Amino acid sequence: MSSDHVQSAERPTDDGAAPPGDAEAPFLDLLARGATADAYEQPVLRARAEGRPAERIAALEHAKLLALRVRAELEGRRRREAELSALFETAHDLAGLRDVDAVLQAIVQRARSLLGTDVAYLSLNDPARGDTYMRVTEGSVAARFQQLRLGMGEGLGGLVAQTARPYVTDDYFRDERFRHTTTIDAGVRDEGLVAILGVPLMLGPHVIGVLFAADRRARVFEREQIALLGSFAALAAAAIDTANLLTETRSALADLEHANEIIKDRSGVIERASDVHDRLAELVLRGGGVHDVAAAVSEVLDGTVEFTEADAAPADALEASRAEGHAVPHRDGWIAAVTAGGELLGALVLRGHPGLDPVDQRTLERAAMVTSLLLLARRSAAEAEQRVRGELLDDLLDARDRDPRLLRERAARLRADLDATHVVLAARLDTAAPDADQEADARRRLWSAASHLAATRQGLAAARDGGTVLLLPLAPGDTATDLARRTARHLGTAVHEPVTVGASAPVAHPAADPDAVVAGYEEGRRCLDALRLLGRAGDGAAAEDFGFLGLLLAGDRDIGGFVERTIGQVVAYDAGRGTDLVRTLDAYFACGMSPARTKDALHVHVNTVAQRLERVGRLLGDDWQSPARALEIQLALRLHRLAGPAQS
Repeated sequence: MSSDHVQSAERPTDDGAAPPGDAEAPFLDLLARGATADAYEQPVLRARAEGRPAERIAALEHAKLLALRVRAELEGRRRREAELSALFETAHDLAGLRDVDAVLQAIVQRARSLLGTDVAYLSLNDPARGDTYMRVTEGSVAARFQQLRLGMGEGLGGLVAQTARPYVTDDYFRDERFRHTTTIDAGVRDEGLVAILGVPLMLGPHVIGVLFAADRRARVFEREQIALLGSFAALAAAAIDTANLLTETRSALADLEHANEIIKDRSGVIERASDVHDRLAELVLRGGGVHDVAAAVSEVLDGTVEFTEADAAPADALEASRAEGHAVPHRDGWIAAVTAGGELLGALVLRGHPGLDPVDQRTLERAAMVTSLLLLARRSAAEAEQRVRGELLDDLLDARDRDPRLLRERAARLRADLDATHVVLAARLDTAAPDADQEADARRRLWSAASHLAATRQGLAAARDGGTVLLLPLAPGDTATDLARRTARHLGTAVHEPVTVGASAPVAHPAADPDAVVAGYEEGRRCLDALRLLGRAGDGAAAEDFGFLGLLLAGDRDIGGFVERTIGQVVAYDAGRGTDLVRTLDAYFACGMSPARTKDALHVHVNTVAQRLERVGRLLGDDWQSPARALEIQLALRLHRLAGPAQS
């Protein structure tokens, strides 16, 4: 503003008083011109220099503060508009994704521009090599920094990836919260970076990379800037995920096109094979299911094609098809394994057609491949439901103060009834993977198979403690042992590896008594550990299967149940007939299983002892004196004596 303008704006009226609103006028002009913050001091300084009254100066000070607040608000709005515009442009780029590198480059450029940093860069994890690498940089000048490859868990990026949370440092080389390495520090030193902010790129629960913003001087990143970079990171992750899906889709389409080329080269069966291709493509596009695929192939091959679960198909033929990657003959038909990434999902079974030419065989194999794609698509849709089932089971195990009514409502949406009797099962793989990635993949396959089983049985499943926990309803007439063994067989077949399953005793009304679910899980884990220690890996069992060892495994130490199962018939016989069989057994074992010494201890004839022991044998079975049974009977007798009324 010119001095003449400021002076005229501040000139008093004839009576020496400033006109109304005169104090705000110079600041309105400054706002209109977008002046710097320093310029707002000039009207006040000039008024003091001219000796204006204190009231005039105070009015100018007040107007200055108001104007600066308005200026700050306008600056904030402009900044937010710029941020929203950048996010909108990035989302628009993502919607029309053609080149993922171009989208990632735009994200990094906009992040650097809006945060006003010297450098911005993005790193991605490389599962094949087990490290992470620089994918995109903006503002970088050091070649070594641009080519960095970092081991997992190293540097500030490793800390972000490990915790899946943003981290910021105002002085990288003095920060001891993360592990420094010579390679990383050298690259950061070459680039001259001091302050660094990193936020994770997340796909579901997994960190796939880190987005960074960095300055070559000390700097404090504000909360809004961290949130903004996090938004860019989410868009970057979406771009990568979309690009991967496009690649997979193009690959699948390329496979289908290759099959179509093969079909076109043949004569005699071209129309039929083309018809299969068209039908399967139409089924995929209109969201058909696996049984629709089977019906379509049945018409073309002039036979009956059915999809079956892996455990319902002939095991030898199914394994041969999976190993060879082709359909194989079986009895009067053919079997084609439905697989994905080494996982066996089921089989297409062709019946009534023992002879297939190569093209028809290929048709059946292609149908199996399309079936696997449909199953994977259905699984992707079901994973959301699986996560909800896992969250509900986690709440039952971890947040036991939940409202039972809310637990029942959540379970009802998943078609589960938490007022029915359930069994808690702990499942774990029993083969050692050669590396951490394969072990994690095996655990994911186990969790997926368990989640599928829980969904089909109206139960719940969650990944926990390196394995999987299931809460399955117990059918009338069924036992926890039977359920554990069936579950072990089902999961083992699904993941193609031995799976050991330990089961709890039945839990009534889980929604009303979450503590019983927690105790049941611990009991199931102890049973699982016992099975592995006893060399029964790949099997299933409950605490009741271990005899007196079940007392050590059971969460509630069911002593009465153990005594009843072991000597209950003898106790009932004494109670109903006034006999003395329990005391005779006590004396018999106390006398080293000698009838002669027993008759002296009881002051009866030896024939009486023999008759009583014969009666015990009829009640308990002929093997009651075998070492294992005798040990259990002695323990049950002692527990029965301890639980009875005190003897005078």
